[in-house]
Amino acid sequence: MASGDGLSPGQSPNADLTAGRCAQSLLRGVPDIDWSAPWLNGWRGVGETIAQKIAAGCPQPQALNEAGLAPVRFVPQSDLPEGQAYEDFIFAHGQVPTREGLHDFFNALCWMHFPQTKKRLNQLQATEIARAGVGQVRGPVRDAATVFDENALLIQPPDDLWAALTEHRWHDAFVGLREAWPATRLWTFGHAALEKAVQPYKSITVHMWRVPPSVLPSDIDAWLAQDLSADKLSRKPFSPLPLLGVPGWWPANQDPAFYADSSVFRPRRVKPQTEKPYAVEEIVPPV
Repeated sequence: MASGDGLSPGQSPNADLTAGRCAQSLLRGVPDIDWSAPWLNGWRGVGETIAQKIAAGCPQPQALNEAGLAPVRFVPQSDLPEGQAYEDFIFAHGQVPTREGLHDFFNALCWMHFPQTKKRLNQLQATEIARAGVGQVRGPVRDAATVFDENALLIQPPDDLWAALTEHRWHDAFVGLREAWPATRLWTFGHAALEKAVQPYKSITVHMWRVPPSVLPSDIDAWLAQDLSADKLSRKPFSPLPLLGVPGWWPANQDPAFYADSSVFRPRRVKPQTEKPYAVEEIVPPV
């Protein structure tokens, strides 16, 4: 796996280094994508050919439209009228304003791989915009839909592995239960996470969304589009996963010491319990 001048396998990042890698990733372009990266498994068949056209000078919206695989058309960013919300424009016109570069490229590929789910996310966003307008704060549904759209990773693990991951028992999840990973299905989704992963660094973290064991790979898009309800999203059932911790996705994680870096594999934070005033004996309300 080509890592360019990103973080060397096993190196522990600090805040300044991570910020620097994020900034440098913005300088990367579609020609810099390493299609052999394991998180792009399943995306290469469609994406690599389109990327080659873009690298040869074809405007990105044109190259994406010529693939003919999305339920929307990709148009230049300048087609978005000033003052109109991006998601509202997509919903009204079936067109996606698209800039040159990695971020919107991966977003477009997601439209091709998960068309029903992307339409569902757009519908949820547009419904909330129609209900509440566009303000400085998106609100819980739009906020969670955006997090999912930008950063989700779908995972279909056994119960013991899911418990270890969501409880941040990282050593158990990645070392003790390592034999469970080959049978655990993963689908990358979030286009912002994929953009960062073009220049990998250890602290890239995605948001896991659990897929039940009964869902077949061929049904993943239809199932996900149904599963993404406003109510479920508003409860934010996400759990973090450092991307390069996935066994087989980064050479250095073969060494168990890779997971000892608490700046990346952080312990779970426990919210302090707050005692309600009436639970204190001397001020219990009278019956």
